Amino acid sequence: MIKIICVGKVKETFFKEAIYEYKKRLSKYTNLEIIEVEDEKIDDSKIALKNEAEKIKKLIKEKDYIITLEIEGKNLTSEQLSEKINNTLIENSNIVFVIGGSHGLSEEIKIKSNFKLSFSKMTFPHQLFRILLLEQIYRSFKIINNERYHK
Repeated sequence: MIKIICVGKVKETFFKEAIYEYKKRLSKYTNLEIIEVEDEKIDDSKIALKNEAEKIKKLIKEKDYIITLEIEGKNLTSEQLSEKINNTLIENSNIVFVIGGSHGLSEEIKIKSNFKLSFSKMTFPHQLFRILLLEQIYRSFKIINNERYHK
C-alpha cells in the first residue's frame, strides 16, 4: 500500500482532477491513500512545524516505511525510484510519502524518515507537487511491470 500524507488541502478543481486521474490509474497496481493534514495558519514556523508533526505522527504506523520529500534529500531517476519502491514493497507492506506544507517538515519527522527524497533543489507548491509525486509513483509501477509509458 502507498500512503501519501500531505500538509495542506487542494482547493483548485484542475489539481483535484489530476489527482483523481492518477489515483484511478494507480488502482491497477496498488492501494493508495491520500491523507490531508490541516496546515497551521500561524507565522511562527517552529510552533507550526511542531503542531503539524503531531498530526503526521498519528497517521504513521510503526512498520511503515517513511519517505519524506525534502530539498536536502537524494535525487533519483525514475528508474531508481521504481527500484526503490519495488524493493521497499517486497520488505514492507506500506510506503508512506510525507509532503510538508509551507513551513516544510519538522526535524522530528525528518528523523523518523527511512529515506529522504528530493525531486529538485527548487521549491514547488504542495498542490502541484502532489501531482508530480503521483505521476512518478505511477511511472514507477509502469516500469516495475515492464509496461510502456511515454518518455
